[in-house]
Amino acid sequence: MAMQYIFLNHDFVPAHEAALPISDLAIQRGYGIFDFLVTVDGKPIFLADHISRFFASAESMHLQVPLTQSELIDIIGQLINKNQLLNSGIRITLTGGDSSDGYSIGNPNLIISQSVFNYQNQPFENGLKLITYQHQRQLPQIKTIDYLKAIYLQPTIKAAGADDVLYFLNGMVTECPRANFFMVTEQGEVLTPKEHILHGVTRKYILHLKDYTIKEANINIDMLARAKEAFISSSTKNIRPVTSINGQLIGDGQPGSITRHLYKQLIQLKGISC
Repeated sequence: MAMQYIFLNHDFVPAHEAALPISDLAIQRGYGIFDFLVTVDGKPIFLADHISRFFASAESMHLQVPLTQSELIDIIGQLINKNQLLNSGIRITLTGGDSSDGYSIGNPNLIISQSVFNYQNQPFENGLKLITYQHQRQLPQIKTIDYLKAIYLQPTIKAAGADDVLYFLNGMVTECPRANFFMVTEQGEVLTPKEHILHGVTRKYILHLKDYTIKEANINIDMLARAKEAFISSSTKNIRPVTSINGQLIGDGQPGSITRHLYKQLIQLKGISC
């Protein structure tokens, strides 16, 4: 296997040699941000959107990105060429930096890593089972590295025979830990929560797909029982049908026609085949 490289601060280094000081706030306090995008045949999907969100997250977290947006895009291109992983996932991480007291923000460390990823390993027909859980992520509009609750809930999700968790707060549905949520009403409208969520890049494009009314709305958790269809979206999952929530079937328990139609539009927009 060819050597894989990671970009760390200012240099490309072999992945097995990349390291951070233990005093970095990402290690000491879990303070940092990231973004994640996918490449298909060497082409990054929705790259500009991910870079823009990454810089917005950094600003909101009081972290200075050591490169300009154009420089960061260039580095990602170089990394793809060095690693020759045409179908991959690229993670851009910015840490809280080396902190002398373990509490104050230091000079952030920038890490860009690449790993094998192929959309064909995300089959559409395998509907997902969700359970609900009352929780609100801190700073939900920022893509932070804090996934404490999501990881903590893994045994609970597994015990329920589910695939993931859907958060809600004060009776209102928000999001999954790594995906946005959509439901189709009995009238055929496609709704997605509009508040207290991370505004996903894929979600942004779904909101502009054709043939159906697709809009942001407040979704009361009681509405889930009447959902005709449901699905989640993310950069790695595209659109994945949700076939049950808390053990109750959504519709007939199979991927619905509206979900399927939107999925086909999305992968065509991305220029990929699944």
